Amino acid sequence: MARRRRTSPRRDGARFAAPFAATVLALASALTGCGAGGPSDGGRALPTADAAPVDAAGNRVGPLFLGSPGGPRMCTASIVDSPGRDLLVTAAHCAAPQGITEDGLVFAPGYRNHQQPYGSWPIAKITVDPRWAPGEDEDYDVAFLTVGEVDGRRIQDVLGANQLATGLGVGLQVAVTGYPNEKDAPITCQSRTTSQSATQERFDCGGFTDGTSGSPWVTAKGQLVGVIGGYEQGGNTPQISYSVAFDDRVAELYRQATG
Repeated sequence: MARRRRTSPRRDGARFAAPFAATVLALASALTGCGAGGPSDGGRALPTADAAPVDAAGNRVGPLFLGSPGGPRMCTASIVDSPGRDLLVTAAHCAAPQGITEDGLVFAPGYRNHQQPYGSWPIAKITVDPRWAPGEDEDYDVAFLTVGEVDGRRIQDVLGANQLATGLGVGLQVAVTGYPNEKDAPITCQSRTTSQSATQERFDCGGFTDGTSGSPWVTAKGQLVGVIGGYEQGGNTPQISYSVAFDDRVAELYRQATG
């Protein structure tokens, strides 16, 4: 059962975490604590996420809401460099569940404690691979979101952006930052990517519960190399997360979004 996206009030939530399951996951996450020393994986202690610092990198990440920042919180997204200086990236199951593009999404970068320090930005266009719909193919669980201007400004000009990087493979040290639905501030964790399959990658760190789908995987050089999603729509436990491998498929989708 997928655990990453809060169910839209307009859509059947059978595929997503039921309240009891979400409670169990929240308890499991709480038991991990923060910092190093979380649950073990084959004898290896896994890290757990900490509160994200307030900095330029974190301000490029924010939650997606339905309708307004007072509406249901859906997933996490982040700013990615583009010629139009107006692009976000997230998981396709957040922006186009069952292949149907979600209307009325807004992005609140740097959101903390019910405050939107950089405002809320309307999503004007959603780009997903046609192979994502209608069966929600996990190998195409990526979406690019074009953001409308606010007060004549483009979002990348205000906050900067991460650089999309494809074809780098696994074994990369990355920071993953996202917004669990039960928190009003982001969490972050650093770990090294591993291979789940030829088309999927894995990131092990506790604390990534409902709401963290779409969380960016970013290297120390500011290269965006993944987003939580893909296999199991991002993962069935808070300790293990997945991403579609950022390869030629993602590069081509980016070209479509920016063309």
